[in-house]
Amino acid sequence: MDETIIDSIWVLLSAFLVFFMHAGFALVESGFCRRKNAVMVLLKNVSVVSIASLLYFFVGFGLMFGEGNAFIGLSGFAPAATESVAGAPDGLPLYVFLFFQLVFAATAATIVSGAVAERARLGTFFVFTAFASAVVYPIVGHWVWGGGFLADLGFVDFAGSTVVHVVGAGLALAGAMAIGPRLGKYGKDGSSRPMPAHNFPLAALGVLILWLGWFGFNGGSELAAHPEAIASIILVTNLSAAAGFLAALTHTRLRTGMLDLSMGLNGVLAGLVSITAGCHVIGPVESILVGAIGGVIAVEGVFLLERLRIDDPVGAIPVHGMGGIFGTLAVGLFSAEAGLFHGGGLALLGTQALGALAAAAFAFTSGAAFWWLLARLPGGIRVSAEHEFEGLDVAECGVEAYGEEPRGIGAA
Repeated sequence: MDETIIDSIWVLLSAFLVFFMHAGFALVESGFCRRKNAVMVLLKNVSVVSIASLLYFFVGFGLMFGEGNAFIGLSGFAPAATESVAGAPDGLPLYVFLFFQLVFAATAATIVSGAVAERARLGTFFVFTAFASAVVYPIVGHWVWGGGFLADLGFVDFAGSTVVHVVGAGLALAGAMAIGPRLGKYGKDGSSRPMPAHNFPLAALGVLILWLGWFGFNGGSELAAHPEAIASIILVTNLSAAAGFLAALTHTRLRTGMLDLSMGLNGVLAGLVSITAGCHVIGPVESILVGAIGGVIAVEGVFLLERLRIDDPVGAIPVHGMGGIFGTLAVGLFSAEAGLFHGGGLALLGTQALGALAAAAFAFTSGAAFWWLLARLPGGIRVSAEHEFEGLDVAECGVEAYGEEPRGIGAA
């Protein structure tokens, strides 16, 4: 079989797995939120995929991979299948590559949804999603994957610890701070009121779906069907996730005395995020260490946000932001090619730190500025107190996630 066909099939299958990750995000976010907001969370997740798909095709792909300068692409908008795009790899049909990148863009925007859940206005959230997927994510992507200035410096981010996860978390942090915590989350004395997940089965299933999808997320980023490379990438991805779960669960038990499933589940995701930047150059044994450290960082990140009174209902900021930054730095530490622990010195580690900082700063500042503008539109960025107390499912969607059938109807 022709090599192009095999490569295309592998990349498309990987893209399908990444697309399926949105089912995982929908289940995780709805499960971690309160019952009265489950429908709204699901609505946001499906909407993000739709908005990001359209805008990335028309705008984002060109900004990310088009010919331009060191900071932004300026061509390739809504490209034809036969069009030549500077940042696209040789040997893959353009639309195969575009679709794979499109599902990544939607993933970055989805991270924001969980952090602002249960109190963000739907309309302004849609506008922000359009901004994130059409502008912010593609610009950082151009810096790294489109031949921009970070690529020229030798910055390494194989599958997106920084490009996808740090960017998504930076935007999420800006949103969580702009919108403020859920009503009743924090007392006047600064104490935190628990608002536990309403459905752990959904959350656990969602994490397992994300775990599966990540094999396409990382393995597909090879952009070719190279069996040995793909096998190594998938193995270290799995090992890091497993270590992240066990480390987060153990650390939480030592810290609180409890086996907190929510922390363990976020440990899985943190392990996955942490290995994503260097899954092609980090070995199996070291990937376990990377995942374990990522899991502990996610746990401590949750407690840090609580102390700072930043409300993140699903733990998106610690998992994707802190895990993403650590994963980016882990390349500079553990890379078999140029990592500090393999005799490579501090050069790569410094470049990794610069890249993560640049992406985080750009995502946060641009996100904060855009949330500030949205807050000055009629209606603002937050639902009314009455709707928040009642729950957005009934107040804004008109349904309950687990509504009972009225008596006397359907008896026949």
